[in-house]
Amino acid sequence: MVTGTIACATMLFLVGCSSNDLPTLPSSTPQASLTQNISQYKYLVGPGDSLNIFVWGNPEISGTFVVRPDGMLSTSLVDDVPASGRTPTDLAKSLEMRLAEYVRDPIVTVIVQGFVGPYSEQVRVIGEASKPKAINYRENMTLLDVMVEVGGLTEYADGNDARLIRVVDGQQRQYGLKMADLLRDGQIRANVDILPGDIIIIPEAWF
Repeated sequence: MVTGTIACATMLFLVGCSSNDLPTLPSSTPQASLTQNISQYKYLVGPGDSLNIFVWGNPEISGTFVVRPDGMLSTSLVDDVPASGRTPTDLAKSLEMRLAEYVRDPIVTVIVQGFVGPYSEQVRVIGEASKPKAINYRENMTLLDVMVEVGGLTEYADGNDARLIRVVDGQQRQYGLKMADLLRDGQIRANVDILPGDIIIIPEAWF
């Protein structure tokens, strides 16, 4: 009986509190892309990536390993190797240094099998896209490439009022997009370059 009373009281408390009555969390910290030079873009390893690590002449310590959610990697002989935000080549060199304690002159090759990448490098599309999702950035990606990936706009989308959010000099800046002009009217001048970390928000049209 007491348990039921407590449960009812808790439910009444939760129902009685509107979102306006609750404290507001601070805004998220802008996370700039780790890509330093877009003209020389290289894939960066991220949490969840599946890595095929091959140590030449040592198949017993080679294998497939997954980068942990904290961005660290553990292999057969070494633990807690920072992996997130590094190129596969850079990670291979780091593993060679760590493995040198156990293997003479190790030569390591890192091959990414499942591409996830750091959040800072993903392009995220939310709102009135047919398939809103996070996309792995690919070299020379444009707005048109992104929209093909998410299946275009829904019938309720206000494509010409869409916004792109990009971190520039540590600050989030917003830019207008003309998606309807691009996708429905074929105005190719409305196509723009997309950069790692961009967020695209597509609102619903007001009828």
